[in-house]
This record gives sequence, structure tokens and C-alpha cells, in this order.
Amino acid sequence: MAKDARGADVGQSPVDDPPIFRARVASPIAPMHEEPRVASQQVSQQLGGHDVDAMDIEGDWIRARGEDGYEGWMHTGFLERPPADDSAPRLISLGCVTESESANRRTLPLRAVLRSDERVLDGDAVSLAEIRKLYPLEPAAIARSARELFRGTSYVWGGVTPWGADCSGLVQSSFALHGRVLPRDAWQQAELGNRVEGDFSALKAGDLLFFTDRPDRKITHVGIAQGPDEMVHLALGRGGYRHEDLRSEESYVAKLRERFLFAKRLL
Repeated sequence: MAKDARGADVGQSPVDDPPIFRARVASPIAPMHEEPRVASQQVSQQLGGHDVDAMDIEGDWIRARGEDGYEGWMHTGFLERPPADDSAPRLISLGCVTESESANRRTLPLRAVLRSDERVLDGDAVSLAEIRKLYPLEPAAIARSARELFRGTSYVWGGVTPWGADCSGLVQSSFALHGRVLPRDAWQQAELGNRVEGDFSALKAGDLLFFTDRPDRKITHVGIAQGPDEMVHLALGRGGYRHEDLRSEESYVAKLRERFLFAKRLL
């Protein structure tokens, strides 16, 4: 399998590659690894209650494919088989603490799915119908979610939640909350939408900005515009979340302008 923009042997397999079985994430967050060993690099994460397809098995590890088509190795200790009767409606976490006989007390991140017998002790969880009303598929609303829900988030390679995320994880999770599934990596996200003509003043909330720090100009970073001349992103150089004024003369922002490639409008 070809390496992705992060250099990992993970990514998207042919769509006709059939899964061996389906599994459900049993823990609040489960890491996806580059290789079938715990010491290998985390390349992404899957959230509690979400299903993955097992594409290959190696000992206690499966090569899992998530809803976005992205693949990585997951240990079976993080997984369980979905129940035979899976028709009961479940709630989606907006960040909550729950309790149940089957799972005891758990702290669930944004977008994890509760078990059918879990009750919320603290925080919020809502139905799919409610989440569509609270988080509509609108560019400005997606930009606002990225700004408000990920404020204070630390940079974590492969992360996808406000507990820790990377740049493309912020983008993917913000769009997913509003009902749009995007690919996992920045270079994949850059293949979507239409180019925004003009400079930073032409940006609208929800546009994606793409950057590179590589000589070959391959995309290595992405942020979400908040309107003209502004974006939020999760950056290693910032240690995590930052709301940037792209007109600033600060040295870090000056480097961002030098590394900017293009912006895309997805909605």
C-alpha cells in the first residue's frame, strides 16, 4: 500500500476489497497504528461506539478501515462485536461522563456514540436528529464549531478530538460533526472542493487553507478559515490550537504566508 502524506503505510484500499468482519470500538478512544505493534506510530483514532471493518488479521491486531476509508492497525483489546440486535437508537456525545452496567463509568469525547444502556451523569449527549439541528451542514457553522469546540486543544499526531488532535483531525472532526465525512489526511482533503480565487481577503468561513513546508510542495498542513484573513488550526509550531490573523507580522504567521499553497471551498 502506498505511503500517505505522513509517511505511514495506511490509507484507502480499493473499494471492492471486502471486509472480514465488522467490529465496534469499545473504549472512548482507540488508536490506529502504522504497524501491528503498540510501539508503532499512531496515525489516527477511532471513537467509542463507531464501527470499523476488519480488512486483515495479524495475531491480536486487525487492519481496520473506518467510515472515511482510512486504514490502520488496531489492537483487538479496543474492539468488540456489535450486538446482534443493534436497532435501538443511541446518543452521540458532545463531551460527557456516563455510567452503565456494561461499561461502568466512562468519559466520552466529542462524537463518541453511547451504548444503549448508558446514562449521562455530566455533560451532554444528543440524538442524531438533535445533532443535525444543533450542527447544520453550513460552512459558517462548521467554522464556528472548529473555533469553539477545539479551543485549547493540544497538538497530538493522529488525534481527532478536543482531547488532542492534529491539523487534519480538527478539519475532519469539525465537518463530521455537521454530517460531512472528509478523508483523513490534509493532502486528501485538498483534492475536494473548488479553489478560492484571490488572496486571504477572499476567504469565507469554512474554507480550507493548505500549506507545505516541503521542497516538493506536497501538502503538510491545513486550517479552517473564519472569514477574510483569519483561520483556526492545530499546529505543531503552536503546540496546538490557534486563531490566526493572517495579516499579522509575527514571524510564525509570516512563515505561514510563505508556505501557503491554495484555499478550497467545499460547501
